[in-house]
Amino acid sequence: MGEVSIVADIYAYYANEGPGFLKDEHLDVHGGGEAVVRSTPIGVLLGIMPWNYPYYQVARFAAPNLMLGNTIMLKHASNCPQAALAIEEIFRDAGLPHGAYLNVFATSDQVAEIIADPRIQGVSLTGSERAGSAVAEVAGRNLKKYVLELGGSDPFIVLDADDLDKTVAAAVSGRMDNAGQACTAAKRFIVVGDLYDEFVEKFTARMARILPGDPLLPETRLGPLSSESAVDGLLEQIQDAVDKGATLRTGGHRVDGPGSYVEPTVLTDVTPDMRAFSEELFGPAAVVYKVADAEEAVELANNSPYGLGGAVFSADVVRAKEVADRLETGMVFINSTTQTQADLPFGGAKRSGVGRELARFGMDEFVNKKLIRVPEKR
Repeated sequence: MGEVSIVADIYAYYANEGPGFLKDEHLDVHGGGEAVVRSTPIGVLLGIMPWNYPYYQVARFAAPNLMLGNTIMLKHASNCPQAALAIEEIFRDAGLPHGAYLNVFATSDQVAEIIADPRIQGVSLTGSERAGSAVAEVAGRNLKKYVLELGGSDPFIVLDADDLDKTVAAAVSGRMDNAGQACTAAKRFIVVGDLYDEFVEKFTARMARILPGDPLLPETRLGPLSSESAVDGLLEQIQDAVDKGATLRTGGHRVDGPGSYVEPTVLTDVTPDMRAFSEELFGPAAVVYKVADAEEAVELANNSPYGLGGAVFSADVVRAKEVADRLETGMVFINSTTQTQADLPFGGAKRSGVGRELARFGMDEFVNKKLIRVPEKR
């Protein structure tokens, strides 16, 4: 239900604000005369979208580009074909011109052929780092513009706390949304100084209390992972850390019974030689680190190939902003987990991706900023 709400907000936002973003920009130029920058569409775009938020991920890409006048071919994840068909049907029922949005069920090899086709002018992918590298390679070879929203290993920095229980509750919420299967989920918890022991105790206790349940029931807080292979991969990362000396505070096993469930897991004493230090944990597993001060917190937070989002918690907002300014990420939230909304830009740095979605920035990627110049008569 939360996903449906933000999806509706995104389409309403671009319907209302999009025409204003498309207005000509008049330039005040040396030499007089008239100079206008006009935003025009570039043509057919290919979108390649993931399963974890099957409607929201598409909306981030489709809404601004349809408003701009681009047309879309959409290759959705292979494990959510019903969502893929439903989105196409919604556009058709809403009166979108025939062919403006086309769902395609394509293989990876076919995707490469589509990107290479001269009729395709750009490609947007939300997915794994590996998929992003493959798409960028084909797009670059064919001189196509691309936007990539890839993985994340977001830091959640606790500098100090007036109300540690509230901070811990935010930490658990930030880690466990969608069973931890979110690129912007808080994944690395970095706690300064004397707060560490109490934070770990409270955080572990809260995580351990979360029980798996039927994903169709509204009271369920932990649903299944997307597949058995996702379970196997996450458990391998956890076991690698434990085998190399990490402390398993809670969880670390699959849940007995039907469904692809993993127990909420907390790891501490994780070191750089462990996979959990540098890899994204895409599921209900968290790593907690202790640091001496804000300087060390920033250093550890930036010691990652990813740079999507992050959070800084402190009673001193000025201090939190100073730390946020030094984080190598595309987004930072102060005293809040990473959130998404239609009027805020979304995107990362480093290996978390290239380009921005949402807000006015979402209409500035696949666009021709055409200059129309009328020099002053002499």
